[in-house]
Amino acid sequence: MDLLTDYRRATMFFETGDPAGAARLLEPIVEAEPGNSSVRQLLARAYFQSAQLNRAEEQLRELVHRDPSDHYAHHVLGRTLERMNRYADALRHLRIAAAMYSTHTDYTTALRRVESRVGGGR
Repeated sequence: MDLLTDYRRATMFFETGDPAGAARLLEPIVEAEPGNSSVRQLLARAYFQSAQLNRAEEQLRELVHRDPSDHYAHHVLGRTLERMNRYADALRHLRIAAAMYSTHTDYTTALRRVESRVGGGR
């Protein structure tokens, strides 16, 4: 099959609640098109949703490295690190995301939650 067909199938898997199935389809696409940020982001989300947190972190760090202004990648990286109980590491990325997009309720909620875990960010 071609990459576009696999991407569409992966999106369907993700949307119907099979993030692990989506990840299996997305991995070779990211390998073939490493610069495709939208595919990499969906792969990171699939890893996050299927609790493959180390893999999600790897993909999200690559997205942040390539585009430090990607507030969504910072947010999901922060959430991934939070799920890994790495609150101090998460705080940095959640602060960046919230600073870039302060009107996004999910961003500010996650930031407050993690700040409370690390004693107000001190």
